[in-house]
Amino acid sequence: MTGRRHAPAAVTALACALACAWASASSAQQVLPGPLQGGPPSTVPVAVQILRWHMNDGDLNALSFRDMEQLFTTRTVPRSGPVWALPRTDHALDFSYEWQGRSLAAREVLDRTYTNALLVIKNGRIVTELYRNGSDAHSRFIGWSMTKSITSVLIGCALAEGRIDSLDTPVSNYLPELKGGGYEGVSIRHVMQMRSGVEYEERYDFANPGRAASNHINSLVRNVTRFADAARTLPRIHPPGETFQYKTIDTAVLGWLIEHVTRGSVASYTARCLWEPLGAESDGFYIMDGPPGVGREFSGAGFNATLRDFGRFGQMMLDGGVADGRRVVSADWVRQSTLPSGPEDARRGGYGLQWWTVGGGAYSAIGLQGQYVFVDPATRTVVVKLSYFPPGDNSQLDAETLAFLRAASAWTPRQP
Repeated sequence: MTGRRHAPAAVTALACALACAWASASSAQQVLPGPLQGGPPSTVPVAVQILRWHMNDGDLNALSFRDMEQLFTTRTVPRSGPVWALPRTDHALDFSYEWQGRSLAAREVLDRTYTNALLVIKNGRIVTELYRNGSDAHSRFIGWSMTKSITSVLIGCALAEGRIDSLDTPVSNYLPELKGGGYEGVSIRHVMQMRSGVEYEERYDFANPGRAASNHINSLVRNVTRFADAARTLPRIHPPGETFQYKTIDTAVLGWLIEHVTRGSVASYTARCLWEPLGAESDGFYIMDGPPGVGREFSGAGFNATLRDFGRFGQMMLDGGVADGRRVVSADWVRQSTLPSGPEDARRGGYGLQWWTVGGGAYSAIGLQGQYVFVDPATRTVVVKLSYFPPGDNSQLDAETLAFLRAASAWTPRQP
């Protein structure tokens, strides 16, 4: 059920052109940046390592965020069966949103917040679908940490099938490799809530890499380690359940758990319990942290799909876990996973079970540098916004995007 594909040994003509942009004009060959040098030898070609190193850069990511299959080994999540046909009545974005004391026309958000693609669904009907910068309906965009919300649904499926007996069972009961480290005795629930208590600061200063940045470099750029394996030896710095600390390693542990309880791959389980019943129209795929037989799906941030299939995912959640009449996950799981597990912060909202909550019952899958599947049950609205924010502090771009999402939710399109 799964397919695998290698990042090509000879990089595509486009990738070569991009990689050459970072080669020294005076050098006869490309030289790896300092943090990529040393350590175990990597079999990833130098050009590909350099491209992966730069894939988030602001002068490249409008393209790289929709071409991850050119840069990584991938594992396919195949679609199957009838496609969920979403009806549509197209409307112009004829509303405004308020930002910093100004009223801005909705279309201004596209350039102001680096938008590659935008989908607005109202009452199950597409009302706006926009593609920019050479993308189209066939483009498959990386969701980055929106993948965490995909993983949440997989855990809900595994629980319903009895593969996991309870969220309150220690994750180390299923993964004995975690015994002796910070994850020993930590419940699956606390891992899902980002309250595991292990030390793993989500800081990506690649010039001075700490735990998270080093894990990213070794697993995703050089493919010399497996991302989830870092969890084996992490120390504990907080009692489980006490402190919220967002970290992708928690979701990597959940992906490892899914592998263990299904005795298969994360991609194959995603296909069976989500992508097929969802009625997806296109295959999705995960980027991998190594070659076939070695690598694992990057379950914390590596899922790629089309704009409309991300929209179907949001609509399924809005419809209480049902996709076009097919049950994907229980309504109770949808409710549980989208309730905040602690107080909601005015700036960043709250966090449920791998979903962000944003007040008023609305919630969102959110990914690095501007990826959103926003769901508002009060207005029966789903908005998918796929972006290419520059790296760095994007708090203002996030805040402006949230203002737009709330206005889009409140919008009642004019009748044609």
